Amino acid sequence: MSKTIFITGASRGFGKIWAEAFLKRGDKVVATARDINKLDHLVKEYGDSILTIQLDVNNRAAGFAAIKKAKEHFGSLDVVINNAGYGLFGTIEETSEEQAREQLETNVFGLLWITQAAIPVMREQGFGHIIQVSSVLGVVTLPILGIYTASKFAVEGLSESLAAEVKDFGIKITLVEPNTFSTDWYNTSAIHTDRIEAYDQLKESFYGNMTEDSIGKPEATVDAVLQLADNENPPLRLFLGKMAYPWTKYIYEERLKSWEEWSEVSAAAHG
Repeated sequence: MSKTIFITGASRGFGKIWAEAFLKRGDKVVATARDINKLDHLVKEYGDSILTIQLDVNNRAAGFAAIKKAKEHFGSLDVVINNAGYGLFGTIEETSEEQAREQLETNVFGLLWITQAAIPVMREQGFGHIIQVSSVLGVVTLPILGIYTASKFAVEGLSESLAAEVKDFGIKITLVEPNTFSTDWYNTSAIHTDRIEAYDQLKESFYGNMTEDSIGKPEATVDAVLQLADNENPPLRLFLGKMAYPWTKYIYEERLKSWEEWSEVSAAAHG
């Protein structure tokens, strides 16, 4: 039985690849993007199976209108994939107020508005699955991507709380946490801060550690996302890529070790 899939940021990267994969197997897709002209080839090939909507996720009212239009057009809303977002590259000191606010506006608030719009629709129909595209950088950190990481940590906390709030309505929540993939996120869609020379060596080391083997192929994520959308009992979290789990495992083992070493001090602070 075909599903209705709503995807933000569907004009490139993961969003475009996943939208086409859902269409190819016979699902209905609501594909949103700032520039829907980039989706013309999908409309030409899949016709009535796809509805394109021009959307800037930062516009809360437009997000609610897009969800309403999707429901009215296809009759139901099975899966919402909050994929829209971008990466801000630069150190904390280098980041301007405007850059920091815009990063959080899109990656956190844009996702929040679409989520808020989808919940009442799914609650009324008694089912639904919201897939939040987070990142491995929502659970571990790197230098040079501090504000981006902060945005994904926010998405993680928001979505885990949300899962507990909506589970009795038949609504499932999943955080998808990719490691680095060769999408536009790392290239043309990225925003870079102005340079402070003191960080040049750190940046050289950061970019030098990117090896071909550590960067995943976006097309390889399709089977995982299709399985996720079809699962009756989906996980709260799903890594994408082979680098994310071992890295996170190591980092959390180190964190637990540190908390254990300071546990007596922590307990004494309770009073």
